[in-house]
Amino acid sequence: MDILAIHWHVNPVLIPLGSLGIRWYSLLFVSGFIIGWYLFRWFFRREGVPEKLLDPLLYTLLIATIVGARLGHCIFYDPAYYFGTWKGFGEVFMPWKGGLASHGGAIALLLGMWWFTSHYGKKNHFDYIWLLDHLAIAVAFTGALIRLGNFFNSEIYGPVTDLPWGVVFELRGETEPRHPTQLYESLTYLVLGVVLLWLYKNKLDKLHRGFFIGLFLIVCFGMRFIIEYVKEAKIFFDLGFTTINIGQLLSIPFILLGIAMLIYAARARRPAAAEIPAPAPKQKAETHYAKPLR
Repeated sequence: MDILAIHWHVNPVLIPLGSLGIRWYSLLFVSGFIIGWYLFRWFFRREGVPEKLLDPLLYTLLIATIVGARLGHCIFYDPAYYFGTWKGFGEVFMPWKGGLASHGGAIALLLGMWWFTSHYGKKNHFDYIWLLDHLAIAVAFTGALIRLGNFFNSEIYGPVTDLPWGVVFELRGETEPRHPTQLYESLTYLVLGVVLLWLYKNKLDKLHRGFFIGLFLIVCFGMRFIIEYVKEAKIFFDLGFTTINIGQLLSIPFILLGIAMLIYAARARRPAAAEIPAPAPKQKAETHYAKPLR
């Protein structure tokens, strides 16, 4: 037995409740959205956006994340099972059976925020890119908690390693230490979230719209591309000069979109903060006193 390895055998169920129970993953998943709600309340208060939009925004985020991440897993990683058998197709609607893809969740969030902006943006003086900028900060922290939940589930880990922080996932029957890729991603997202939050708090008046989402996409999916090299992938693509897996292939469009957003921010130079118009000055009420005779 390698004494340097970390032996991980924590029960993924935090509180057993019969056949269901409260899982670490579920608790961390929900905690990420709660943190996001409080962050957006701060954003809205600071920039003058109505707080009444917080609840519909939360519902949109939840639905888009769960539906998109589940469909992403089914479409990108195992379409033959989920759409080739009746049993698999029935499990498409059962996200609790496992299998949520971050790329699918990201696509659905982009679509969900477009819908939200089209319904609430114009009359509340914000646009699509403004919303994505702020969403990037909240998603970074939520992503860190979700990947920590994957660690508690002992899932999506990497190949065997002799590094001192290798983890033996005993609940999965592993006997050798493996790369804890969940923690690599979780730490990446946490650091990214802290940096974005610091920039928002201290440099908002100097930054331009599109900067936050651009930086987020480049760092988040750039690091995801790198970390995929120490994941056990099942689907690979031969590009002639190199081979990449499905996770890396799906990360490339998001990296390119992030670069495009930074270019947009540099050229458009629109303020990163919401542009709330100043209230019209109140007109003086007319008096009804008789005018003096001349």
